[in-house]
Amino acid sequence: MKIFLTAINAKYIHSNLAVYSLRAYAKDYQEQIAIGEYTINNRVDYILEQIYKAKPDVLCFSCYIWNMDYVEELITEYHKLCPEVPIWVGGPEVSYEVETFFVEHPQVTGVMIGEGERTFQQLCKYYVNQTGSLEEIRGIAFLNRDNGKTVFTPPQEPMDMSKIPFCYDHIENFENRIIYYESSRGCPFNCSYCLSSIDKKLRFRDMELVKKELAFFIEKKVPQVKFVDRTFNCRHDHAMEIWRFVKEHDNGITNFHFEISADLLNEEELALIHDMRPGLIQLEIGVQSTNETTIREIHRTMKLELLKDIVRKIQDGENIHEHLDLIAGLPYEDYATFAKSFDEIYELKPNQLQLGFLKVLKGSYMYEHAAEYEIVYHAKTPYEVMKTKWLSFDDVLKIKQVEEMLEVYYNSGQFEITMKVMEPLFDSAFAMFQELGVFYEEKGYFGMSHSRIRRAEILLEFMREQKSEDAVLQMLEESLTFDLYYRENCKSRPFWAPSPAQFKEQTRYYCKNGVKSHVEPFHYRFPEKSKKALNEIPTRLKQPVYMLFDYENRDPLDHQAHVTEVAAVSMAEEAKSAGKAKLC
Repeated sequence: MKIFLTAINAKYIHSNLAVYSLRAYAKDYQEQIAIGEYTINNRVDYILEQIYKAKPDVLCFSCYIWNMDYVEELITEYHKLCPEVPIWVGGPEVSYEVETFFVEHPQVTGVMIGEGERTFQQLCKYYVNQTGSLEEIRGIAFLNRDNGKTVFTPPQEPMDMSKIPFCYDHIENFENRIIYYESSRGCPFNCSYCLSSIDKKLRFRDMELVKKELAFFIEKKVPQVKFVDRTFNCRHDHAMEIWRFVKEHDNGITNFHFEISADLLNEEELALIHDMRPGLIQLEIGVQSTNETTIREIHRTMKLELLKDIVRKIQDGENIHEHLDLIAGLPYEDYATFAKSFDEIYELKPNQLQLGFLKVLKGSYMYEHAAEYEIVYHAKTPYEVMKTKWLSFDDVLKIKQVEEMLEVYYNSGQFEITMKVMEPLFDSAFAMFQELGVFYEEKGYFGMSHSRIRRAEILLEFMREQKSEDAVLQMLEESLTFDLYYRENCKSRPFWAPSPAQFKEQTRYYCKNGVKSHVEPFHYRFPEKSKKALNEIPTRLKQPVYMLFDYENRDPLDHQAHVTEVAAVSMAEEAKSAGKAKLC
């Protein structure tokens, strides 16, 4: 007997915690359980071939919005080849509107609804031992082939988190991949767009188990552990104990990611995270909107001004990578109010600002009230909004342009200085990205692959069309040069940069280690990282300043080079100190 658990992830770097937890809990049947992990970058035919070669006796799929199209096609095609093999599905994408799902996919034997560990264990017992009946297994739905009706069994009781076995014993199988980990399930909040709000029974894994498992990750020096707890800091003592543990056992390598509610953070928690190694943890903070009417309508409990204050306090430590989220397409949010939400959050200058679009998930409050809000959304996954009562499709398309420009020029971290010096030249940050997006569309630059230097060239093209003064263009040329060398020692120089022959003395004096450092003259002193925003653009200097880019000492949060202003060096000084490197 072989029971085959199939996971189709969004990227290779991801792993599927669900299928590993299912197998770990069904420990008595592990010899009969195999896992196949693929990505949406694999061809469907390839995945089909691999499943067929595995020769499963029972085939199971883990279903999410990012892989459902793949799963549906695989179900159809595999059933043609092996109609005798039972096919089971589970996950949030199939736990609602089950009768409709069976009508659309008659090849499927049954659906595991809700938490799957105990249900899957019982299914394994049923198939391996060939005893009992499906009606005896809680938490499933299946099609009665005699009368064509869907049979629902009673739901499973919520899992005791501490009884789920650790599933990463063979950590070597997860090399170069993100480790997903959960220390709790459930969510105390009621956000209308989120399925997590349905699970009201908040449960926590025993702390001693958590510490033991985190110690394992730390000992193995895994690159990143991403907590999937829906609101990690919803219980103060739980969050504090875990943060204390990772701080005390820091190996200097492993990073821990947490999704938190910023306005719940207190002074004790802030003091603790401020004392952590830069890069030890990163925080994802959901904002979604700053429009008060929208916040009330989606049942968020967020205190906006407190959230802003907490984010600024987090940033004061200069040791935490923070990631803020916005959602376009929420009720009572039109184009103007969304632009305002964007500008308010952009002003905080998080390390990343994720601009997403509402996804109308089956089972969510938003799904039930879609008609009331006049939400029109895609029929296929990921069910993304196209328009609402307040937001036209034209508006959505314009915001999508902003999203792409934000990803390229802000979230990439490749144009940090240039974004800061450009912002004062526009009415707002949102307007800046919007106008840049319009420019991309007019020039046909969307849908094309561009190098970093080409992205910089396009930015200069854009600013020239804005009829920027020569002084502004000169400054932007230098800021773009700064950004290019900020990230790496460029193999090819942009066409506007001065010839290296003009500062060869400085290069010989300060950069005796070659590619590990670079020196460049600038006629502007550009803002440091601590300077979040500028009221005016920098003033041109009469004499250039020389900046040394040290690639051996990078910022642990964004991996930019450490930059130091160094003194100009004459040929005489160079000759005098031959053989002596100064700052590298």
